[in-house]
Amino acid sequence: MADIDTGEAGRPTRALPQAIAIFGPTASGKSALAAALASSLGGEVINADALQIYRELPIISAQPSAAERTQAPHRLYGVLPATERCSAGRWRELALAAMGEAVAAGRVPILVGGTGLYLEALIDGLAEMPAVPPEVRAAAAERWAFLGPAAFHAEVAERDPLLAARVPASDRQRLLRAWEVATATGRALSDWQVGAQRPAPFRFQWIVLLPRTTDLQPAMERRFDAMLAEGAVAEVQGLLDQGLDERLPAMKAVGVPELAGHLAGRWDLATARAAAVQATRRYAKRQGTWARGRILVRREKMMRIDRQFSQCCWPEIFAEIKACRLTGCR
Repeated sequence: MADIDTGEAGRPTRALPQAIAIFGPTASGKSALAAALASSLGGEVINADALQIYRELPIISAQPSAAERTQAPHRLYGVLPATERCSAGRWRELALAAMGEAVAAGRVPILVGGTGLYLEALIDGLAEMPAVPPEVRAAAAERWAFLGPAAFHAEVAERDPLLAARVPASDRQRLLRAWEVATATGRALSDWQVGAQRPAPFRFQWIVLLPRTTDLQPAMERRFDAMLAEGAVAEVQGLLDQGLDERLPAMKAVGVPELAGHLAGRWDLATARAAAVQATRRYAKRQGTWARGRILVRREKMMRIDRQFSQCCWPEIFAEIKACRLTGCR
């Protein structure tokens, strides 16, 4: 029997539709898990990765393979050009629309990706944020480069002590955003974040893949070698041929700066490969840190898998998902 949500005075309301949110570091097998779940549950896979949304990056961003896409419908992969920036708010709108269409078609929405901020914004809601002029964004990046992480963090702390207290100096993206908003509006980002939130009208079952980064190292190397074999160098060349601003998200995807350096003649392909694998490892480590600090300590119910997904652990995972009846809490 489906769970019944209760409204004011305990009166029952219509049960919210159910969804699954899968998060894990790069190379943990989350895309394969999402496709397998969607195939078994009659679901639809919805991208929650900030780079897989760009159409020019099917190889470098490791978008789902053709085989995975045949298992179930996939949405929000390669839907935006690399010339655009996709904020958490914009992705949230796209995701909610896709989820609504999936439910209307009788399918379970399965969100999957390595961008934790996107999933958090979707599930918990997102406060309205002010627009930041391009010149302020540029100034923030220049300030970071000039000061370095520690001094930039201290500067943000002067403007937004609440945010700085919970964001480490290594979190460049969030600190840049705090500096930009404070500069553009004269008001701290933490102040903007206080307000009416709009949680997604779904019940979410979290699945967190959290193998050790060192255990993923061989998979990272194999995957990047496969990218090279599939044409990653040509993909990056096509991106460079557009003459895009280097500050755009697509231009900063792991593998793009490294292969761009190779194409510019700054280093050979072997050196570029080693640098890209190392950057992938650092990125996976940050994703694991995010999962432990933002999911594991804040979500009361979830399924945690401390190894890379493979078919050998599929029966165990699917049995637990069925047992949960997809009624995990937010």
